[in-house]
Amino acid sequence: MPQTNSFHLILANNLVQNVVNFTVWFALIFWAFLETRSVFVTGMIGGIHLLFTGGFAIWFGSLVDHHRKRRIMLASSAASFVLYAASLAVYVVTPEEALSQTASAPLWGFIVLVMLGVICGNIRMIALATLVTLLVEEDSRDKANGLVGMVGGIGFMLTSGISGFLVAWDGIRGPLALAIGLTALAFLHLLTVRLDDPEPESSAAGGKKDIDLRGTIRVVAAVPGLFALIFLATFNNLLGGVFMALMDGYGLSLMSVEDWGLLWAMASSAFIISGLAIAKIGLGKSPLRTLLLVDLITWIAASLFTIQASIPLLIAGCVIWMFFSPFAEAAEQTTLQKVVPYERQGRVFGFAQSVEQAASPLTAFLIGPLAQFVAIPFMTTGAGAAMIGGWFGTGADRGMALVFCVTGLLGVVLTLFAFASRSYRLLAAAYASGDAAEPAPDALVVTATQPQP
Repeated sequence: MPQTNSFHLILANNLVQNVVNFTVWFALIFWAFLETRSVFVTGMIGGIHLLFTGGFAIWFGSLVDHHRKRRIMLASSAASFVLYAASLAVYVVTPEEALSQTASAPLWGFIVLVMLGVICGNIRMIALATLVTLLVEEDSRDKANGLVGMVGGIGFMLTSGISGFLVAWDGIRGPLALAIGLTALAFLHLLTVRLDDPEPESSAAGGKKDIDLRGTIRVVAAVPGLFALIFLATFNNLLGGVFMALMDGYGLSLMSVEDWGLLWAMASSAFIISGLAIAKIGLGKSPLRTLLLVDLITWIAASLFTIQASIPLLIAGCVIWMFFSPFAEAAEQTTLQKVVPYERQGRVFGFAQSVEQAASPLTAFLIGPLAQFVAIPFMTTGAGAAMIGGWFGTGADRGMALVFCVTGLLGVVLTLFAFASRSYRLLAAAYASGDAAEPAPDALVVTATQPQP
């Protein structure tokens, strides 16, 4: 039975916890750089975050499927609380000089402990995606997913500013203390939220709390075109790794660091406006078609926003990217919520997150050397400067710009191919029919019994 009021309360609760976790994440990066003055450390923190996100996603999805959703969200907050408290204790007792040396074991132990507290919040995100299915009418789920995207946008916009002020005021200690207090508040508030949250079948006597990865893969395979959707998102993330690696360098080649930070704060508002727009108008009759359309718009913009060294073009590119990202995310979630059985959704969302998140760091690690040793020389003193430098421009920034243009064109080609593919037609038909897939009865189980939280 739809429980819209409960959904809104849980959404607000998730906003608080998201702001807490993202604030700690940004604060850790800022603090680590200020302590060590090492971009190696900040790069490794990003790598650890992505590694943990992808590595834990399938397990987290199984936890969501095998426990009541409110209970597992409470466990998520409780785990973050304990890890943040432990991190603060470690920080207090560790000599300051041990936390300022790049090769220091206490520094890396502290970083991992804090990151685990942040990563535990991903359980909530997977659970929230399944709660949209449980608490919201089917014809309103696309709008609900828009609100979920809006919450993410608000969290991103708030935390990038909050973290900087907190670190300037009290280093990493202040953000951790605030996180402990607000996480406790989110936990207590969630205790007051009542919802009809059925006990999973696996919780019954003799029920198995297995990851069942093979069964999850069979569920995905049972929906024609669903693997293609996940791999499309993965390829988009693969190309998105280019932006992770080069966007700051390109932006800072055109403007000051203060203006660059202000630009991202303003661009983040497009994320919120997008979420509100989805909540108002939805995604149309075919979320999958909407996904491909916004992908096409985004990649066209990506191929053009660096065509000239222009701040207005850069701003337009950032705003378009931020505005359409929630449409793509909401469309993917809405599709999965309809074609995947509810009792299996946590594991499928976790599987999709694990596969999709694996792409960005791979590209980010590869594209830096490629840009530095191939694209930049090509557009500085190489053949590219001679061929197109007269109108495209020359120099290091134009080498990065060329990588963006090529990446955007690859995205356009991929999206057009997806539009024409049989997988797209099959998945669109499966969504229209509304039949959720079931795993084959002889699906083998990957045994990995979960501990009770």
